[in-house]
Amino acid sequence: MPVEPAASVGHYRLIEKLAAGGMGVVWRALDTQLGREVALKLLPEDAATSPAALERLEHEARAIASLNHPNIVTLYSVDEAEGVRFITMELVAGRTLREAIPAGGFALDRLLDVALAVADALGAAHARGIVHRDLKPGNVMIAPDGQVKVLDFGLAVVRERAEAPAEADWASRAPTAEDALAGTLHYMSPEQLRGQGVDPRTDIFAFGTLLYQMATGRRPFEGETLPALAAAILTDVVVPPSRLRPELPRRLDEIVARCLEKDPELRVQTAAELRGMLAAVRRELPSADGPGASSIAVLPFADMSPGRDHGYFCDGVAEEVINALAHLEHLRVSSRVSSFQFRGAPLGSREIGRRLGVRHLLEGSVRRAGEQLRITTELSDVEAGYCLWSERFDREMKDVFAIQEEIARSVVAALQLTLSASQARALVRAPTDNVQAYEFYLRGRTLYHDYNRRGIEQASQMFRRAIELAPAFALAHAGLADCCTFLFMHVIGQEPMREAALEAGRRAVALDPERAECHVALGLALSLTRDHEAAEREFLTALRLDDRLFEAHYFFARDLFMQERPAEALAHYERASALRPEDWQAPLLMAQLYDDLGRAADAEAARRAGIRAAESRLALQPDDVRALYMGANGLVALGERGRGLEWAQRALRLDPEDAM
Repeated sequence: MPVEPAASVGHYRLIEKLAAGGMGVVWRALDTQLGREVALKLLPEDAATSPAALERLEHEARAIASLNHPNIVTLYSVDEAEGVRFITMELVAGRTLREAIPAGGFALDRLLDVALAVADALGAAHARGIVHRDLKPGNVMIAPDGQVKVLDFGLAVVRERAEAPAEADWASRAPTAEDALAGTLHYMSPEQLRGQGVDPRTDIFAFGTLLYQMATGRRPFEGETLPALAAAILTDVVVPPSRLRPELPRRLDEIVARCLEKDPELRVQTAAELRGMLAAVRRELPSADGPGASSIAVLPFADMSPGRDHGYFCDGVAEEVINALAHLEHLRVSSRVSSFQFRGAPLGSREIGRRLGVRHLLEGSVRRAGEQLRITTELSDVEAGYCLWSERFDREMKDVFAIQEEIARSVVAALQLTLSASQARALVRAPTDNVQAYEFYLRGRTLYHDYNRRGIEQASQMFRRAIELAPAFALAHAGLADCCTFLFMHVIGQEPMREAALEAGRRAVALDPERAECHVALGLALSLTRDHEAAEREFLTALRLDDRLFEAHYFFARDLFMQERPAEALAHYERASALRPEDWQAPLLMAQLYDDLGRAADAEAARRAGIRAAESRLALQPDDVRALYMGANGLVALGERGRGLEWAQRALRLDPEDAM
């Protein structure tokens, strides 16, 4: 019978359709007898009377019923009402793994959490003689509390007896017609594609594909057509995840490679073996009390000056500490954009730490009166709820760089981090010896972060003033180059602006060739002139100096896109997105490349991630025109035309002169 929301099936009232496919339709439903919500699975209307379809539904119910595991959805009942056969299951709130994977992949600790849970679920299923056969991100749910659940056993192979089968038993099982091409093509094993028999190692291959996607944000095998995709699965050797994300351990590369072996005999043989390999990676991570587990957010320092008119300076002090700490190998540092969103938020330290996913918070305040400066700081462990270190600095303005360095070194000491000699020397590099020029530079950086014409034009004035006071101030030249580039690309588009960007970028590199930011500024200016070979040299130099610099990956990706090198551009966009998960620009631009490469599902996932990030940005800064118009494009591409038009109209009202 046709069913719609508010209809009833037996004593279940249908509330919302959650998913639909060839194997069934899943509804959120209310069990009116027990007063609880469930997931109710019906056959598609055109298959509701098919004996084969009914058998598949019963087959899935038997598979789930034989399993009792915290990482596998729980079966409640197999029912029939008004001639309709259906099953009811635990309703898992949250998001599918497909929705949850960030554009650049999970952080390693989160990746391992999910991977271990899925491996546990597979181990439980295999022990009961069940091969899932359709493991993919859409069949894994992540609840709001982080609980992982494997769903949809509709294609599972179930052995007749419950005990764990011997390897020979699996191998002797004759393949059936249903085995051939059952599942989702991107996650199929070579033996599935060839129509051969399946065993637990089939799920191991799918798991390897899933693991790769969680690590990098992209699937290991792609093709513009189904035959091309099948050929890639059968023949291609995947790029190791660490090539896309150098911070990932090489042991993870080995696990992925073992899972994705074409020959099942060379593959990881059991889920238990797989779990042991993943657990070894987890054990090799530094302990929770060690330096590698350290993570920190530096909140914007409060302005306690008499006129409350030194916010730019307070932000600058905090940002310099962020930049210094971000270069440390064994410390994860929340980005400026992420941390500064909590400016003035009525939240406790523990809640801010939870939302940012960090264990430590550095908070501070600045009071400035003339040339006198008082900076107070406090480093806290938000999990344990106590202060690790605090200090008050009563100095003069000329001592600001020494204070920033002392703060950074005190954080390093409190967190018991070990620095290499080069890291110790470069922890805080004073960008200039002219404090007044530094003030103008900080004003410029604050204005630049507005990302609109007025802010950028005012920022360029601040950078020029800083250069007048300190002609050898390399970062001020780089800031000026960035402003000229922005104005040329998005506002004015006139040749003198491009020439000014190029001149300032060259000057910045000449003054300080060891600062990655200077090479990025020059690389971007060169890309405007379409001197891509020279631009690439600058971007690669920047990445050699600082592989964790978001701007280096992001703008290099834009230049590679201009050169019609989509695969390379995509890799750098993905890396940029992993470095700064709150950024909306990289995932929205990545989506265009995914479209060009025929990867529609990845394009949709990237757009949705970009829209979520843009929404977060607009919640904090509703007049961000760039977030609005880029988000509008993403919404329209997702089919949400009305909402996209609304965003575009808001952008136009806010800045009718913006060419974009």
